[in-house]
Amino acid sequence: MGFRKGAFATVWKIDRISDSIARGQISTSHKVKDSNSYEQDFGAYVSFIGTATAAKALKLNERDRIRLGDVDVTTKFDKEKNQLYTNFRVFSFESPDEISGGKTSTTSEPDKGEPEAIDVDDSNLPF
Repeated sequence: MGFRKGAFATVWKIDRISDSIARGQISTSHKVKDSNSYEQDFGAYVSFIGTATAAKALKLNERDRIRLGDVDVTTKFDKEKNQLYTNFRVFSFESPDEISGGKTSTTSEPDKGEPEAIDVDDSNLPF
């Protein structure tokens, strides 16, 4: 699956950097077709960015499975050190409780019943 939106990842380690950043080691893998083994696609340290996302990440345990939401990859080349740095960022993810049904999905089909009538006072509108 790799490091992308919607990919499932295993959490190996989470550390607090600040109130708005947590750093975690995660990996993704896929099942090998001809055997019952798994092959790693991605494994690296990622930054969980944002106060809510960092706090949520700090509640994760080793070996928890998460579903990645909004993610980003950036690179920066340091000319003085002749070094390329790659940064992986996670801005949102679903926790194990949310994946297993603890939270209602926003992608479910809408109710097909009659819409509820709403009385609106439009007497103060300028048109």
